[in-house]
Amino acid sequence: MSDTLPELRETLRELVALDTTSSRPNAPLVEWAGARLEAAGFQVERVAYRDGAGVEKVNLVAVKGGGGEERAGLALVGHTDCVPYDAAWTDALRLTERDGRLYGRGACDTKGFIACALYAATHLTGKLKAPLMVLLTADEELGCEGAKQLVALGKGRARHAIVGEPTSLVPVRAHKGYCLAEVEVRGREGHSAYPDEGASAIFRAGRFLQKLETLARTRLREERDESFEPPFTTVNVGLISGGKAPNVISGACRFTVEWRPIPRQPQERVLELLESIRHELVRDEPGYEARIQLLRSEPAVDTRADAEVVRVLAELSGNAPITVPFGTEAPQLTELGAQAVVFGPGDIRVAHQTGEYVPLEHLVRCEVYLTRAIAHFCGAAVTGTP
Repeated sequence: MSDTLPELRETLRELVALDTTSSRPNAPLVEWAGARLEAAGFQVERVAYRDGAGVEKVNLVAVKGGGGEERAGLALVGHTDCVPYDAAWTDALRLTERDGRLYGRGACDTKGFIACALYAATHLTGKLKAPLMVLLTADEELGCEGAKQLVALGKGRARHAIVGEPTSLVPVRAHKGYCLAEVEVRGREGHSAYPDEGASAIFRAGRFLQKLETLARTRLREERDESFEPPFTTVNVGLISGGKAPNVISGACRFTVEWRPIPRQPQERVLELLESIRHELVRDEPGYEARIQLLRSEPAVDTRADAEVVRVLAELSGNAPITVPFGTEAPQLTELGAQAVVFGPGDIRVAHQTGEYVPLEHLVRCEVYLTRAIAHFCGAAVTGTP
């Protein structure tokens, strides 16, 4: 298939063998990749922090070439962490090949991309006219926490960025945001045989949810971006809990509200709707109590279809740019000043599951496209054919 395939396969084998489940330290992978990049002439910086559980995580910022410019010409960005795997998947950390596919945890999301980026970055020929950057981040699966650390420090600035995710080698120019809030509705406990002596928090939550569903199906659907499917901000209530026992009037009920805002819509739009519902219920029902807490707020990204990095990846891959509803680290790279496109080998629909895989053909083609993108944005010589 290609003379690059044996090394790409071996690189991916070593990456998959390193257990970088988000709950674990990712330093072994960063050290392994950092050593390869340093041997290829990159200046490597390791940026450590501790996650919410106190586990040390490390972002890697590697730069090569150029004349000391403040921003790199191109950044190749891959997240090192993976979601947990089922213990029954005994080969999760051992890359296996079958029917033209490479299986293993992270093979698709996103160690396949990292393998291609490392190969392209360490096999350059000629002098780079503009700096090339390789960014390996931590905790993308936990809310892009590693990328946010880089934003806070102002590290990782580039003019253009290719953010690795399994897009089946189709450039993704835009995606929705991701927000999460918890609503706690309070009631008054009592014996269920005497309902008027208490106030059911679960019934109160039901009234709240009914109003939320109505707004989600009406007002939120009026604001549209037809480049998305569905073309409006979606709302989901995926978790709910409340009450102590079947014969006790519930004193508290909690539920989570998740929404994915379309670009150019304020992230706070749904939060404002939640507050309007709360105010309406408090007005209409004496004693009604509810508390709303924002848990997470990730912005959307909307790189123009005619942006240079989008156009280059579209021309290289032969695939027109698209939008997707899931989130990535592209907003953080945008915040650091880059025009960002999401791109990589593998299919997002096989990520996060037992039997995750990346097609061999995708690896080979992705490496060639990244090499040519480096040539375009950083001035390196091109080798290889798709």
